[in-house]
Amino acid sequence: MDEELTTTAMTIILHAGDARSAVRNAYEALGAGERDRADAALVHARDEIRQAHQAQTDLIQAEAAGVRHTLSLLFSHAQDTLMTINSEVITAGNLLAIFDTIERRLAALEKARAAE
Repeated sequence: MDEELTTTAMTIILHAGDARSAVRNAYEALGAGERDRADAALVHARDEIRQAHQAQTDLIQAEAAGVRHTLSLLFSHAQDTLMTINSEVITAGNLLAIFDTIERRLAALEKARAAE
C-alpha cells in the first residue's frame, strides 16, 4: 500500500469532515439567531476545506513533478468527500447571504411601515 497516498487521503477526509461539522454548526447557529456564531463556523469550515484542498494540491503537484502513486479506493473516497463537502460549504455561504438579504428587506419593510 502507498503510505504517502494513504496519509494524504486521511488528511483530506479529516479536514473535509471537520468542515462538514462546522457547516452543521453554522446552520444550527443561524437557526438559533446567532449570526456571529454562524459566521465564525463558516470561516472555520472554509479553513478546513482549504487545508484539505492543499493536501490534494500538494499530491497533484508531486505527481506533475514525476512522483507516482498507486490509486486506491480510499483516495477516491477522499476526493469524493472533499468535493461534496466543498459544495456544502459553498451552499452554506450562499444561504447565509440570502438570510442577510431577507433581513435587510424585512428591516426596510418595517421602517416603511413605521413611517406611515
